[in-house]
Amino acid sequence: MSLLIASKIQSNPKYHQLVRTRNVLGWSLSLIVCVMYFGFTLMIAYAPGVLTAPIAADSVIPVGMLIGIGIIAASAVLTGIYVYKANSTFDPLVSQIFDEAIAHDPAHKGGH
Repeated sequence: MSLLIASKIQSNPKYHQLVRTRNVLGWSLSLIVCVMYFGFTLMIAYAPGVLTAPIAADSVIPVGMLIGIGIIAASAVLTGIYVYKANSTFDPLVSQIFDEAIAHDPAHKGGH
C-alpha cells in the first residue's frame, strides 16, 4: 500500500469513526467478560457458601456450577455479538474506506 493511500485512509472521517466505534465495542465487551470472570473468582474467595449451595433442596447440583456455565455461555454470546458487528458493520465500512482511498490512485491497478 502506498503512503498516499495510507494517508487518504487516515484522513478519512469514516476511518476515525470506525476506529472509535470498534474500540468502544471491544473494550466494553472485554470489560463485561473481565467483570464476570473476576466476579466469579471473588465469589469463590469471599462467598464460597453461595456457590456450594444446592440449586434446590433435593439437588446435588451447586449454584456455582450454573453460574460457571452461565459465564461460559455469556462469553460465547458476547463473542458472537462482536463477530456479528464486525461482519455486518465494520468489514463493509473497511471496504468502503479502502475503495474511497484507491478510487483516484493511478498506481493501484487491481482489486484489494
